[in-house]
Amino acid sequence: MTETDLVPVFDGHNDTLLRLYQSKDADVEKLFIEGTQGGHIDLPRAKKGGFAGGMFAIFPPPVEKSRRSAVPPAPSDSEPLPPEVPHADALASTVAMASILFRLERAAALTVCRSAGDVRHAMAQGSIAAVFHIEGVEAIDTELTMLDVLHAAGLRSLGIVWSRPNAFGHGVPFRFPSSPDTGPGLTDAGKALVKACNKLKIMIDLSHLNEKGFRDVAKISDAPLVATHSNVHAICGHSRNLTEWQLGAIRDSGGMVGLNFATGFLREDGRMNADTSLDIMVRHVGSLLQALGEDGVGLGSDFDGAMIPAPIGDVTGLPKLIDAFAARGFGRALIEKIAYRNWLSMLERTIG
Repeated sequence: MTETDLVPVFDGHNDTLLRLYQSKDADVEKLFIEGTQGGHIDLPRAKKGGFAGGMFAIFPPPVEKSRRSAVPPAPSDSEPLPPEVPHADALASTVAMASILFRLERAAALTVCRSAGDVRHAMAQGSIAAVFHIEGVEAIDTELTMLDVLHAAGLRSLGIVWSRPNAFGHGVPFRFPSSPDTGPGLTDAGKALVKACNKLKIMIDLSHLNEKGFRDVAKISDAPLVATHSNVHAICGHSRNLTEWQLGAIRDSGGMVGLNFATGFLREDGRMNADTSLDIMVRHVGSLLQALGEDGVGLGSDFDGAMIPAPIGDVTGLPKLIDAFAARGFGRALIEKIAYRNWLSMLERTIG
């Protein structure tokens, strides 16, 4: 498959900004533009794999010396939630990663997009279309003043929690087997955040939120329900995956789900094991299509934030997944919907 034959992929989630931040390299622009040996996404590999853009997540890492690993801990039936991150530390790391995003834009490595129209224009110009996303809003104060600042800077998507508690709600632990019903729902500040996001047209990501928090968002929000990087609980019974009723709520709202490539959220045994076939990825997509319809399914790789199947390897492996969809009998129109069109439609309906 040549570069001109590639189906473009707009991806619901990556942690590339975190990887660049944790690299401690003074010249992250060069690191990204010229390419690296490690990680999953850089500019040369993105072009080779047909990666046209996605939600570039900012994740405030733990402040301990042993920073968060790119791979979640081994699954356990008693895995606790990580501790909360202090607001000041989260704010410092969030601003630092946002700075990296804008430095990459100034270096012409990508385009920061504030609307679906911006995404379409960047893709047409051959530039990586990056949507500013936050995964865990510890950097935002409960008065929501920082939300206004971040929105003005370009924030268009956020996950209220990562897999830990904060002032707004509770995340799910990395626990297998487990339902997502692992704690209380949104706080009053969390409910106010949902309403503010609706008003500002910031897309809300439900991926790490527990069941009661999910129900709260579904009750409060007037926007489609979106999980940018989650899979099917009936196939892999991980707390991070979506149950039948959650998928039904997403469908009823006109929302969508992006397939997470993390092997521990794909495999029936819940193991983080790179020796994982493309077949299980296609099986999850087939189940999502059945639950949500052709307009409700996309990709949400978790590149640079998870152990992914060895047949994918990194962003250059995306065409292999596209080929696996074709081998399953998916037509070109459906493949394009999953690869990028559904995300573009969702962005039009959420961020404008």
